[in-house]
Amino acid sequence: MQALETQPLLLDVRSITLRVTHEEFEKLCQDNPERSFELTASGELIVMPPVGGESGSYESELGIDLGNWNRQTRLGKTFSSSTVFVLPNGANRSPDAAWVALSRWEALTPEQRKKFPPLAPDFVIELRSATDRLPPLREKMEEYKANGVRLGLLIVGGASLKENPQNRQVEIYRLGREPESLTSPTSIDCSEVMPDFILSLSEIW
Repeated sequence: MQALETQPLLLDVRSITLRVTHEEFEKLCQDNPERSFELTASGELIVMPPVGGESGSYESELGIDLGNWNRQTRLGKTFSSSTVFVLPNGANRSPDAAWVALSRWEALTPEQRKKFPPLAPDFVIELRSATDRLPPLREKMEEYKANGVRLGLLIVGGASLKENPQNRQVEIYRLGREPESLTSPTSIDCSEVMPDFILSLSEIW
């Protein structure tokens, strides 16, 4: 039986005496490898539920497209949804897919690379699952942008794309610009950040 997707569990830890430091957060993630966590800049611990089969398949397809391009160009490093990035505002975030330019990655120390990288990716993808609420995802995309992510894609329809073609929306977030919304695009040109990279959406819808 396929597991049902559920809402993320949001725990507010701001009122307790023990604060969650970056080291404690890393330890929490290491001690609970079966779970995915995020930590907001304001101190809220988010326990992310596992995704269902469709969402997982879509994430994989997007990651493959990004990874294939990067293998050919060798311009940076790609990351899966298991990677936690420590943003400049202190939030610990895990995009569904991410890319960091090679020069920025190599500027990190070997120790920083082993742990949660203390930087904002250059490029992120977030795929909305069937139960994700849109406002928090949009806030997250704005947070990415405010922390230096140069290009972010929010695939709004998520796991309901096949059943609801009207949900085939992609929101594009760029530094210094208002979000752009596209309806049913077959691909997204990401060349402004990653030369000659065209993200195909043919496997999504």
